Amino acid sequence: MSRDHDATDDADESGRGSDADAPAADATPAVVAARADGEPPDTTEIRELAVAAGYAVVGEVSQRRREDPTYGLGRGKAEDLMRLAADVGAEAVIYDGGLSPGQTFSLGDLLPTGTAVIDRPRLALELFAGAADSRAADRQLELARLRYELPRLREAVARDASEDVRLRPEGDGRVRDVERRIESAERALDEIADDRAARRAERRDAGFDLVAVAGYADAGKSTLARRLAGEVDDEEAFAAADRPFETLSTTTRRATIGGRRTLLTDTVGFLDGLPHEALRSFRTTLDAVRAADCALLVADASDDPADLRRKLRASLSAVEATDGPAIPVLSKADAAGADGLAAAVEAYEDAVSDLDPRESPVVDALRAPVPVSARDGTGLAALADAVADALPTATATAEVPNGGDAQAALSWAYDRGVVAGVDYAGETVAVDLAGRPDVVAEAERRLADSGSSP
Repeated sequence: MSRDHDATDDADESGRGSDADAPAADATPAVVAARADGEPPDTTEIRELAVAAGYAVVGEVSQRRREDPTYGLGRGKAEDLMRLAADVGAEAVIYDGGLSPGQTFSLGDLLPTGTAVIDRPRLALELFAGAADSRAADRQLELARLRYELPRLREAVARDASEDVRLRPEGDGRVRDVERRIESAERALDEIADDRAARRAERRDAGFDLVAVAGYADAGKSTLARRLAGEVDDEEAFAAADRPFETLSTTTRRATIGGRRTLLTDTVGFLDGLPHEALRSFRTTLDAVRAADCALLVADASDDPADLRRKLRASLSAVEATDGPAIPVLSKADAAGADGLAAAVEAYEDAVSDLDPRESPVVDALRAPVPVSARDGTGLAALADAVADALPTATATAEVPNGGDAQAALSWAYDRGVVAGVDYAGETVAVDLAGRPDVVAEAERRLADSGSSP
């Protein structure tokens, strides 16, 4: 199917899908709608997300103008969208942006009967729904969906009530039911968050450093996590590691990075355009990043600089703050090339300069960006050094009489990976300690106690 353009003075564009967008046999035909204030909208990403969610893009309407309060698009473009949806038999319109409840219903009323209106936040929730594979993921998704649906349900009730006052009691009951379900999901996630926090504390007590890998969807973070853990060694593994939304759960692997025993947590990819309420629902995922000893914020260096800036801003805004340092990782350096990497660094600097540290304190936690290629290994050693330098570290030396108590304390320190060296001299043993400050302090105390035992 060819794509037509009707370029006009205000740079509006309308068209049908290209041959590459032809619907698959089991895909739902959909038309993409997009609007932007400045440059003509780029619909590449929304098309890719639609395909990932099971849609076949069979047409497109785009416009450059300010947002219309009724339809999102201007009235004329909304009517073009209506005609195109009818012409190509679209079962859904996918809007590249967020629509208010009123805009959603107004656009739906204009479209052919039965045509679903799906904005970017709803599309993201559909993608996440296919990836939820744990209790925490299910709860996070349920809460995000309920928070998305509540204002739309209120709008539907208000519209019904304006037509027939008898519908109001039933509608109010539905609203209260969703509100109760939100409260229940919030309580369940609070319990899960408390359990996760306790587990993090136990892992730190065992001597592990916690490193989280975060970033925009399809930035290469899962491949990087597997490479750091020594799990990726063939092309098939590379291809599988970074399928967008492969999982909504966090995945934790053991790794030794820069000589430190770490637990490496890979998190779900971020998406631009998700409202704050939806982001808040993914608390357990965000907590893994924010509470880590070091966070790796992965961005695709081979992206167009404008896309890279947008994705970096979305990722940094979603994280908001971290307890420890954050290392920007410019992935896919092999695909970017030298010129591309230089452009990526500039795009990173621009993205950071656009953020207010008062609203996104993570900006103050950022270290220097590290370019890497998980495919050919470029930069991985430098990244390991950067992680080791960022992790909390203390050193100590203890010299105690060599006996059973000292050996027990030394064994405890070995189990937690904080023994940097041991020197036996006659009846004494000197131990050099290095690692997590709290674990080093406890090892030093145990060794001292062993030396004071009768």
